[in-house]
Amino acid sequence: MSGMRRISLVAAVCLGTFMASLDISIVNVALPTMLASLRTNMSGLQWVVDAYALCLSALILSSGALGDRFGRKRIWLYGIALFTFGSLVCAFATSLSILLTGRVIQGIAGAAVIPGALSLLTHAFPDEQSRTRAIGIWSSVNALSLVLGPVLGGVLVHITGWPGIFWINIPVGIIALLLGSWGIKESAHPTHAALDPLGQMLSILWLGVLTWGLISAGEYGWHSPRSHLPLYAALVLFVLFIWIETQVKRPLLQLSLFRNIDFTGYNSASFVLGFSSYSSVFFVSLFLQQAQGWSAAATGWRMAPEFIAMAVAASGFGRLSTRLSVNSLMIAGYGLMGIALLLLTQLQADSAYGIVALYLILLGLGMGLAMPATSALVMRTVEPQRSGMASATMNALRQTGMTLGIALLGTLMSMKAVHSLTMALQAHGVDQPAQIARAAVIAQQQTAGNRLNADTLLSLTHNAFASGFSVAMLWAGLLSLGMTVWLLIMLHPRFHLHAKHTPAVMPKFRD
Repeated sequence: MSGMRRISLVAAVCLGTFMASLDISIVNVALPTMLASLRTNMSGLQWVVDAYALCLSALILSSGALGDRFGRKRIWLYGIALFTFGSLVCAFATSLSILLTGRVIQGIAGAAVIPGALSLLTHAFPDEQSRTRAIGIWSSVNALSLVLGPVLGGVLVHITGWPGIFWINIPVGIIALLLGSWGIKESAHPTHAALDPLGQMLSILWLGVLTWGLISAGEYGWHSPRSHLPLYAALVLFVLFIWIETQVKRPLLQLSLFRNIDFTGYNSASFVLGFSSYSSVFFVSLFLQQAQGWSAAATGWRMAPEFIAMAVAASGFGRLSTRLSVNSLMIAGYGLMGIALLLLTQLQADSAYGIVALYLILLGLGMGLAMPATSALVMRTVEPQRSGMASATMNALRQTGMTLGIALLGTLMSMKAVHSLTMALQAHGVDQPAQIARAAVIAQQQTAGNRLNADTLLSLTHNAFASGFSVAMLWAGLLSLGMTVWLLIMLHPRFHLHAKHTPAVMPKFRD
């Protein structure tokens, strides 16, 4: 492949990833505006994010198999075109149901775009060092989309309203299609591709039902049949999915890959990355707007330091990997993430922005190291012809982590906020404090009631959201630190947990 075609390939892949990733951070800033415009509630906001993430995570495994069988270039280009169409649907949405339809279309398309990026880069750059640099560029562009997302989203929401955050995808999608059509060379390995319709259906069902149950718990409580029945059903569907994958000849999820402890460990880290750090974007945006009272535009600018730090760390990853082992960078990344998330639990509704920015910078640095390290190490554990499956599995687990993180941590945040506000209203002698608290937190309806003016209720609501945010970040931080400890154990030669035989040379642990 010529140098210009490689440049075109990298540009196309980066633009595709930019577009798909932009919709993660840019949407989060617009959520409070959507809440008022579409007349929805907190559960509706969770679904705006999770409808995209759920389809993305559930279909990524199939897109990897489709790419392996029918051609990685073809499936990636179809994904770009479909994502552009889904963005049009979202931009024209006049109700929550239409918006969710567009988000589902985007999620289906994103499943072809995001994992396809790593697979295309792996085949275009067979040399390990050049591949690591290419992945570093891809990761930095991914981070850049997250940097621009909050800022650009805030500006667009302020100027054009929330539909403007989807219009920006149209020109990006068209340019990515043109560059990809010329620069990407077709590659396929049909003998390694797996098409498993029953497994695909069950993967969508169990993850969708589980997300439904977790979000419902925040709205109706854990003991409501609307919550625990979906959770029980999700468990049954998950067990059935795993059983089916052990029975079919060409399974959707190659469970045999998980016999390699390196593959299992790195993919577990990918899940934690999604659950803890990717989902934190949702909560930080809500904290800044609902707890500290900033506008969408101001929130965008205040979230930018996290993603700038992420872009800096990701762009320097290639150079750092020549001096330090990728394993060491991965451990440092997850450790920084855990520390930063725990520091975020100390924030209050009146915390100074300088402290908020410092904690977000630490979180961004950790993510900027963890993202490319996890991607590079996962891809080293399989043969090149299985790169599509490996990339899809890693991204599926990451997006599944984000989906479940927003659902579960969002439910815990809502419950804690409702409880805190209820206690505060009781202390002020307000009648029916639980009902008023649920209306303020879940439905975003401010009803002051007796003995309390609207300004006091708003202040109490801000404090309640801050307490809920702290609970969500606490569990996210503990999980990240737990993964850091596991990586230290897994990668240290004293414990001999490395797989004895891997398809590629694994990086050595350095003290």
